[in-house]
Amino acid sequence: MSTGAGRSARQPGAEGEAETVELPPVPAAEAPPAPLPRLDFALTPEAASRLARAPVVQAHRSGRTRGASADILWFDTAEGALAAQGLTLQSGRRGARTLLRTLPPPEAPWHPCQPPAEIATLPEGEAPEEAGGAPLVAIAAFTGRRLSFRLALPEGEVAAELLNGRLRAVAAESPTARLSLSGPLPALLAAAQGLSAQVPLLPPLTPLAEEARALATGTPARPHRLGAPDTSGATTVEDAFLRAYGHLLEVVRQQSARIGPDAGPEGVHQTRVALRRLRSVFRVFRAATDGPALRGIDARFREVLAVLGPARDWDVFVAGVGRDVAAAFPEEKRIAALLRAAEARRREAYAAVMAMLEGQPWRLLLLDALGTLLTRAWRAEATVEGLAALDEPVREFGRGILDRRWSRLRRAGEEFETLSAEELHELRLDGKRLRYAAEVFAPIFGAKAGRRFLRRVAALQEGLGVANDAAVARGLARSLTVPGNGARAWAVGVLEGWCEARVAVHRGDAFAAWDRLSGKDRFWSDA
Repeated sequence: MSTGAGRSARQPGAEGEAETVELPPVPAAEAPPAPLPRLDFALTPEAASRLARAPVVQAHRSGRTRGASADILWFDTAEGALAAQGLTLQSGRRGARTLLRTLPPPEAPWHPCQPPAEIATLPEGEAPEEAGGAPLVAIAAFTGRRLSFRLALPEGEVAAELLNGRLRAVAAESPTARLSLSGPLPALLAAAQGLSAQVPLLPPLTPLAEEARALATGTPARPHRLGAPDTSGATTVEDAFLRAYGHLLEVVRQQSARIGPDAGPEGVHQTRVALRRLRSVFRVFRAATDGPALRGIDARFREVLAVLGPARDWDVFVAGVGRDVAAAFPEEKRIAALLRAAEARRREAYAAVMAMLEGQPWRLLLLDALGTLLTRAWRAEATVEGLAALDEPVREFGRGILDRRWSRLRRAGEEFETLSAEELHELRLDGKRLRYAAEVFAPIFGAKAGRRFLRRVAALQEGLGVANDAAVARGLARSLTVPGNGARAWAVGVLEGWCEARVAVHRGDAFAAWDRLSGKDRFWSDA
């Protein structure tokens, strides 16, 4: 079959000879337009009920708002074969079913608000191959209302779809609400920022389908991302940066949602770790991505860390040295009074953290960070050298970063046994900078390549961290001193002496960890 601009046909001529006649061209089949970007958000049912009355919606709504009942079913095998693969089968409109990937593999790029990937559309009654031939059963359902409207913004038009209702399983149900926005990226981000400024709108912790699975099985919902980033699939510098940035921004959202005055110390601790990893990524890739946009995001995250810091310090004080001293002096009222005062300070610090996380600036910071990632704002601000570096092979870039940080650490610890407390603190910080950089690049050199190195750097940090924690604890204890209160002064003195003894005991651990960290551990040098 001809694929040219026109067609030809043979027709008989005046003496029976074939004559070529040009026919009009057949228009080429047009490729379907690429789907517009989409972002998903979570909000409370109460906030969802007043979303349509938000000023930004009232000011920019285009056309009619349409409401309808909404019913969604999710299917799996009785043994959960699809869920085990991070999949679910979701009922669609008009009987069709869509196979969704609700839990992306660790090596896949990811960013907050990213919707589940649609893998295939199946006719009603047909099971996907991933079910392994087992029959499917409905495991959970959503029932509620679907509200659809459009926003006409200067940056473009955005389509919004709001689901507000209840998730239902055999033995449980739960209220839930989700908002999906789709449109050109600049308009999409502008709409999200406008709405988030007026309504508590945040990236969802899980897709609605995963929330439904967790409800049905009575198990915790599985997060999209946790821990250090997996950059194993990256080839260029920018690719690795995008993967690390998106991953860690998601982890910040996941861990910060777990913070609460009575939720234990892990939420604050892991949020701080995720933020430090993210800020380290900004510095690691600064030669290629430097610019006002990322520096501004970095400065705002530094302010968040300043709020989280006191909560973490008091957590460590109360659950660490405070608990140890209380166990050693179980009947001592002066120690008990000191620890009650410390617990009151911890509560005050957590109140400040919760006020921050529930406020508008936190929501807008997450969205601004996401917008910087999605628009790749660093490209508009980059120098010629920076743009060229973005496309460089990431392995060579990583080697240079790790070599420099390794050399700095080794120089700082040359006379380890004679280092002062301040110098040991700086050595600890150098070790932390090297560790965070190694976490980013280790997957690129192989899954097992940096495992031993990271363990040994972590051991050094832990050994040196004892001295740091003790110094912080002494400062916190002194802050609890009450002028003229001899009982309090005695208790503070006991705690300070305890800290000094603990540092003396563990200094040898730090030296042993330093001694084990040799040049042979450099996984990047021979790869």
